Formats: sequence, C-alpha cells, structure tokens
Amino acid sequence: MPQNTILIIVAIIGVLIAIVVFFSLFQFLGLWFQALLSGAKVSLVDIIAMRFRKVDIRAVVLSRIRAVKAGINATTNQLETHYLAGGRIVNVVNALIAAQKARIDLDWDTAVAIDLAGRDIFDAVNTSVNPKVIDCPSRESGRTTIDAVAKDGIQLKARARVTVRTNLARLVGGATEETVIARVGEGIVSAIGSADSHKQVLENPDNISKAVIQRGLDAGTAFEILSIDIADVDVGENIGAKLQADQAEADKRRFQAEAEKRRAMAVAQEQEFTAEAQKNRALVVLAEAEVPKAMAEAFRSGNLGIMDYYRMKNINADTSMRSSIAGEGPGKQTT
Repeated sequence: MPQNTILIIVAIIGVLIAIVVFFSLFQFLGLWFQALLSGAKVSLVDIIAMRFRKVDIRAVVLSRIRAVKAGINATTNQLETHYLAGGRIVNVVNALIAAQKARIDLDWDTAVAIDLAGRDIFDAVNTSVNPKVIDCPSRESGRTTIDAVAKDGIQLKARARVTVRTNLARLVGGATEETVIARVGEGIVSAIGSADSHKQVLENPDNISKAVIQRGLDAGTAFEILSIDIADVDVGENIGAKLQADQAEADKRRFQAEAEKRRAMAVAQEQEFTAEAQKNRALVVLAEAEVPKAMAEAFRSGNLGIMDYYRMKNINADTSMRSSIAGEGPGKQTT
C-alpha cells in the first residue's frame, strides 16, 4: 500500500477521533465556559470528575453560579458533597439566597442540616418571611370544630386560625404543625372549660386567644406563634342538662332496684310468717287433741267429777252463745 494512502487513512482516523473527543467535551466545555464568564470558576477536570462520580453536573454548576452571583460562598466541593449525601442543592441555594435578601441569619451548614433532615428549607425561609396561617382543627383531621364545655354545662364549638412563622434555629428537631395544632386545640378546650358561663365566651372570644397565647404553646416546636384568632364560635348541646338527665335516670333505676329488693324481702318475710302461723296452728290442734285424753285420765283418777264436767260444758255453751250474739260466730275469737 502506498505511503500516501496510509497517511490519508491515519489523518481521517485522527480527525474522527478529534470530532468524537470534541463532541464528548462540548457538553463540559459549555458549562465550564458559562461558569468562567459568571465569575464562578469550576475547573474542567472537576466537571469531568463529577461525570464519573454520577453527579448532576448541570445542577452543581448552575447552583454555584447562582450562589456566587448572590455573594454566597458555596464551593463546588460543598455542593457536590451535599448532592452525594442525598440533599437538594438547588433548594438549599435558593433558600440561602432568599434568607440573605430577607436579612435572615442562615449559614451553609445549618441549611444543609435542615435539608438532610427532610425539611423543605426553601419553604421554611419563605414562611419566616411570609408567615402562614394554620387551621385548627386541620382539614386533614376530618373534624370541623373544637368542642368544649363551659362550667354552666353548655357545649361550644370553636374554630381557630393560627398564624405562625418558622423558627430556623429550632427547625431541626422541632415539632411540626401537628403538634402546634394539638396544643392550640388543648388550650382552647381548657380556656372554654375555665369559663363560668358560655355567654362570657360568646361575648369575648378574644379571651380564649389571650389565654392560649400566654401558655407558650410554641415551645419546642419549629414555629413561632404570632397570633391565634378565633374564627367562629357556635353553641352546641346542653351537655350539663343531658348529664343530669342521664344521672337522674340512673338514680331512678337504682332506686327501683332497691325497692324491688325490699319488696322481695317483704314477700319472703310474709311467707315465713305464714309458715310460722301454720306451724303454731298445728301445735294448737295437737294440744287440743290432748284435752280429751287428759279429761279421761282425770275421770279415772278421780280428779274430775261428773258435775265438774257438766259445769264446764255449760260454760262452753254460754261462751258460744255470747259469741253468737256478739256476731263473731261460733268458734271465732276476738282480736
């Protein structure tokens, strides 16, 4: 093969290799050049290395450009490290920029810690600047009102709106919105329950807000409670009267049971007395049956004469006549 042909082939192969390398590096060169012109220099070697480390190069470079333009010192290594840790670098950089514009003290380490904790750092910064309103009870709970009973027994149904601002210093480890809602609901129930009359609550619903705020319900939470507004208060059932009616019904049943117990005892006692009377009558009959025997024995022993016997019969006849005249009938006894 002629030498010129070999050179031509080698040149063509070299050109093809150069084209492949150029197009392979073109995607890196564009980001590198963009960072260079923005004053957020990122070395080409770092860009290529991030490619092999499976890092989102575009997200890292653009985030560094935004940070540098905003005057935030966020190095490429910091952005790459946070990305590999599972963080959202775009969210963190946006939050740092928003915090700087709002003059909120938020450094890189705090923002990264909040983001890795699973909190939305950008939303937290926005809430610090623009407080948000939380419904109490929340719509997700399935309830529409917080029910409580005043001292006069009247039930009140209240709805509140809580205005909160994020406390970035307590965002990591601080309680969430659910805790704030639960504490506010507990405070409202306690405030209504402490009122002597439901009319006092209806006349001055702001007393509930004051009583709840004074309890410091935002302690240990990721929020700072700015205000608690009672949106609505409605009158519910007369729980006191209902409880009294239930108690009266229970007392009535108890007294009925006790009366039935006494009646049963009286019936049993009456049966005992009846049995005792039957027993005594049987003893009388037995005693009367011994009288003829005793009289016969008296005749035999000479202790009773025939005249004594007739006198006794006359006395019995006279007694029967007197009883008949008195209307008691023969054999009846006076009571």
